[in-house]
Amino acid sequence: MIFDLIIVGSGPAGLTAAIYAKRANKSVLIIEKEAFGGLITHSPKVENYPGFPSISGLDLANTMVDQAMALNVNFDFDEIIKITKEKEIFTLYGNDNRTFEGLSVILATGSTHRKLNLENEDKLVGKGISYCAVCDGPFYAKQDVAIIGGGNSAMQEAILLASYCKSVTMIQNLPCLTGEKDLEEQIKKTPNIKIIYDSVVTCLNGDTNLRSIEILNTTTNEKQLLEFDGIFVAVGHIANNEAFKEYLDLDEQGFIKTDELCHSKLDGLFVAGDCVSKKIRQIVTATSDGAIASLQAIRYLDNLKIN
Repeated sequence: MIFDLIIVGSGPAGLTAAIYAKRANKSVLIIEKEAFGGLITHSPKVENYPGFPSISGLDLANTMVDQAMALNVNFDFDEIIKITKEKEIFTLYGNDNRTFEGLSVILATGSTHRKLNLENEDKLVGKGISYCAVCDGPFYAKQDVAIIGGGNSAMQEAILLASYCKSVTMIQNLPCLTGEKDLEEQIKKTPNIKIIYDSVVTCLNGDTNLRSIEILNTTTNEKQLLEFDGIFVAVGHIANNEAFKEYLDLDEQGFIKTDELCHSKLDGLFVAGDCVSKKIRQIVTATSDGAIASLQAIRYLDNLKIN
């Protein structure tokens, strides 16, 4: 079967795109390599998505999946490793020689948080470890937290957390912060933000919840055991675009450069969500991208049929 639209990725961007396309009477296939819903499924509570004063990330993702399924969106599990286009037909190549054909494609492959790669990290996500201060910071109001990282994202999150947390400790592996100077000045003027330089986290302690972390000063080899109510890891994101770089313009971090209408440099191939080069990665920005990319794909498909 040749689908009108194939969407790679089932996070908020991909699911939104599917809903828009199905409401325009297009045949849609979503291909997901892991679990439906994307990164939001790891957030224990979401309180900044309109229409839901408080909902778990998993429940929010499930409502999106249910809505897409009710519209008869097709779903398949596979990892797309290559895309080609011949005339108007895109061919997507999965594992075990599987192929999928479509007239248009939206890449909504998302990104993954760069992790510390320490024992206990995955087990303690949502139980003292978070990767999003905007999402989870309010749960630590009047508590002591740490930010791991020293770039723009880490500094922005530290400033945000300092507005309602008792104390914020930044742990940076370099002898200086690496973000914008204006942010650095704001950090240094904020009395409840402390910075520990030249240090890396070497151990995460806790059974059911995070209790403490161990850090190592890479200059002196001194170790410290520090207790926090929570830590926020802000050491960057990893893009999931390597397999498609032939048809994309990528920035230095591997994220897709696009215009405000989510076009790629290949006609009929659109991009949406956290795989795109952007400063803000939130559920609402992903759904916005999904809607825009889908509307552009619908317009592209309608022009194909006219011609």
